[in-house]
Amino acid sequence: MLALNVQKLLIRLSWENIAYGGVKMKMKKQILRLKESQRSLGEATADAELPKSASERAKAMGQLLAKARDQLYDCKAITQRLRAMLQSADEQVRSLKKQSTFLSQLAAKTIPNGIHCLSMRLTIDYYLLSPEKRKFPKSENLENPDLYHYALFSDNVLAASVVVNSTIMNAKEPEKHVFHLVTDKLNFGAMNMWFLLNPPGDATIHVENVDDFKWLNSSYCPVLKQLESAAMKEYYFKADRPKTLSAGSSNMKYRNPKYLSMLNHLRFYLPQVYPKLNKILFLDDDIVVQKDLTGLWEVDLNGNVNGAVETCGESFHRFDKYLNFSNPNIAQNFDPNACGWAYGMNMFDLEEWKKKDITGIYHKWQNMNENRLLWKLGTLPPGLLTFYKLTHPLDKSWHVLGLGYNPSIERSEIDNAAVVHYNGNMKPWLEIAMTKYRPYWTKYINYEHTYVRGCKISR
Repeated sequence: MLALNVQKLLIRLSWENIAYGGVKMKMKKQILRLKESQRSLGEATADAELPKSASERAKAMGQLLAKARDQLYDCKAITQRLRAMLQSADEQVRSLKKQSTFLSQLAAKTIPNGIHCLSMRLTIDYYLLSPEKRKFPKSENLENPDLYHYALFSDNVLAASVVVNSTIMNAKEPEKHVFHLVTDKLNFGAMNMWFLLNPPGDATIHVENVDDFKWLNSSYCPVLKQLESAAMKEYYFKADRPKTLSAGSSNMKYRNPKYLSMLNHLRFYLPQVYPKLNKILFLDDDIVVQKDLTGLWEVDLNGNVNGAVETCGESFHRFDKYLNFSNPNIAQNFDPNACGWAYGMNMFDLEEWKKKDITGIYHKWQNMNENRLLWKLGTLPPGLLTFYKLTHPLDKSWHVLGLGYNPSIERSEIDNAAVVHYNGNMKPWLEIAMTKYRPYWTKYINYEHTYVRGCKISR
């Protein structure tokens, strides 16, 4: 019986060591002693076959097994402690991620000192000019429908300069390109001064102040009307502030000034801004043009109003990502699996726009969203609703997105793109920009320019 019990104990210890490798390492010497005892017992199956020292060896084995059991229990306790530490670490990581999101959103809506300096210096010098020196040449081109017209709405002088410079430098016939820039009152002088000092070659340029569009008022524009309401002011500018960074991360994006700026919503009023034009290419100010874009004017939109690159390669870029399908107004009128598309480079047929009353459709949905029950923020959700079944998909090589948030875009995909888009928080003019993508943007900035150097804008 003693022999059989000893063998069972050895087998048990062997399995326990397999299950708890840490114990085996800790008890290496003891295990070797047990193996020696096993060899001394040999193949005995009865007590009479055991050597005289078997009893003492069995007692020693029992002591070792008891010690092993205690150490095994210690291992379980350590495992529990490690699990508790891991859970604590996970909570810390989640908290840090929230803080990181908050800080990145905060950085994304700030203006770097260098760009602020640039705008201020340009503004001062602009208003020192005599009125006759503030005019751009070639004003006769502004309403010529036979030329290539671009709409660019921005309050960032440096970003706007990159869009214009990159477009012209890659254009085959620069003299046929016309840029319509709209900015706000604060940056109007700076934007004018920059392009007076740095004319875009043979291209035509014109700068307007959005505050001069008197028709763009709260009686006509739902967004402006909603912004005057106490409920909307409370939503965007509520007085109670979160006590921690992580607590404020979820609300910070709702307070981004771009969602309130009419420069951002002006894209829904293109025929009102440019009544004499038939087609116009809309460009965001966080893009870089890398190829000649004139081929876009030759694309047949097949009766659609909007030509855009679709973004439904991933499931989260479909309509249900942006819209509230629990609301019957959305669920009954739209397909949750419909393909989303990108703002940033859009060809708009303004003749079809007016025929289909696109601005009226936008007003309808914007009025219905007064309580933010259809979508939360931004211009893409109402754009998806407004241009539903009126958007022609462009080839993806025209417009590659994600340089402001996706670190995994293939180099070949970027190099082959006509337009690259820094959508996301990590804009190329911010310190949080992804280093490997910045050269596509910085190559169109003259860092030796007097104003750029004077404001210490660095690469």
